[in-house]
Amino acid sequence: MSEKKSEGQLRYDELSYAKKNYFETASEEERTAMFDYAEGYKAFLDAAKTEREACAKAVELAEAAGFTRFSFGDKLAAGDKRYFVNRGKGVVAFRVGTEYLEKDGMRIIVSHIDAPRLDVKQNPLYEKEGMCFLKTHYYGGIKKYQWTAIPLALHGVVVLKDGSKVEIKVGENAGEPVFYIDDLLPHLGAEQMSKAGAKIIEGEQLNIVVGGMPYADEAVKNKVKLTVLNYLNKEYGMSEEDFLSAELCAVPAYPARDVGFDRALIGAYGHDDRVCAYPALTAVLGSESRHTVLAMLVDKEEIGSEGNTGMQSRVYVDLMEEIAQALGADFRKVRYASKCLSSDVTAAYDPNFDGVFEKMNSAMISCGTCMSKFTGARGKSGSNDANAEFVGEVRAMFEAEGVVWQTAELGKVDAGGGGTVAKYVANLNIDTVDLGVPVISMHSPWELVSKADLYSNYKAFLAFIK
Repeated sequence: MSEKKSEGQLRYDELSYAKKNYFETASEEERTAMFDYAEGYKAFLDAAKTEREACAKAVELAEAAGFTRFSFGDKLAAGDKRYFVNRGKGVVAFRVGTEYLEKDGMRIIVSHIDAPRLDVKQNPLYEKEGMCFLKTHYYGGIKKYQWTAIPLALHGVVVLKDGSKVEIKVGENAGEPVFYIDDLLPHLGAEQMSKAGAKIIEGEQLNIVVGGMPYADEAVKNKVKLTVLNYLNKEYGMSEEDFLSAELCAVPAYPARDVGFDRALIGAYGHDDRVCAYPALTAVLGSESRHTVLAMLVDKEEIGSEGNTGMQSRVYVDLMEEIAQALGADFRKVRYASKCLSSDVTAAYDPNFDGVFEKMNSAMISCGTCMSKFTGARGKSGSNDANAEFVGEVRAMFEAEGVVWQTAELGKVDAGGGGTVAKYVANLNIDTVDLGVPVISMHSPWELVSKADLYSNYKAFLAFIK
């Protein structure tokens, strides 16, 4: 028999705040929905290991949901379901609502679809002591030592000398070869292991093994290199010069997998930030709204959102302005009335490395999608710090729809930090706050998330665009 709570304890329970584990509070029906939704997400991850592939998969899903391609100059009307593609590396899926844009604005969810990886250099191929390698330049923030001694796949495109383009994707299917970056055996690694972690493997050591069989011609000096070149020529029509106009990258060759006896977690490459991009996309594709809603899946976040496919590109502002003009609205007034969720992942509290976390203000695994009022580093440098009024507005949306969610910041104040695209949207005078899934081992070749947090993120987007 439980003890009767005191008046003070009842009052404390009423007034205090504690995060809730979504698995504990979810109904059996909701748990089933979490696990079902995760299957679609895992399929998306396996098909979308680069931003180009994520863009193509998003278009495929949009067209299956009845969305049609939009071009500048097209007419628009309430109820239209359209998508816009930016150079094959970014996609915006949007629905035109019934509310007047100047009064209601747009509901925007922005996620990125690029992820840390190893990019093949423009002049990469060389042979040394019976082995053939591709030189790489890492993309985004990585721990370089994590990328050695694991199976890698090569993905990308090559524009040949004649102007034609070929796609390369090797290492994902059973029976295909994979690729590899070698590491030093521990028996001879004493000096290596005495180095700081950032120096255990240097950037110029991230060279991918791609061959080891000599070409059968004694007159040739680089026999193994010729074997690789011969294969590339027969399979793709390439010569070595074609690497100059190629975009190839190495990514982990692992598929997304359930983790744990209870299958509560998902291990995969590229959760950051496709664990937010997929729910953003599926929420907009599958849910009608009186608002005009946009899911913007963009490129280059991992290197500062630069270039004509990153969030700093003028094209995304032009697209929003084009939509406003097509509906007869003043874009300045539309911007002022619009609201945005900048959906990027955050660091989940990791009990094995708790020294860098401030537990009261950390994202806890399976406690729902996480709102970060601010990001940045140390003194909030480089952050969009959302105003309390907008945080309160989003909070009310989530409460009304029963969304399980939490707030957090990324680690202890002086431990480091990170940024998102939020500030670029907020600079347009659009109310913006960060919302995303907590991730363990972020930026590693195989990250970890909770199915509960994935599904919570999806439900949060549905509440936001409702």
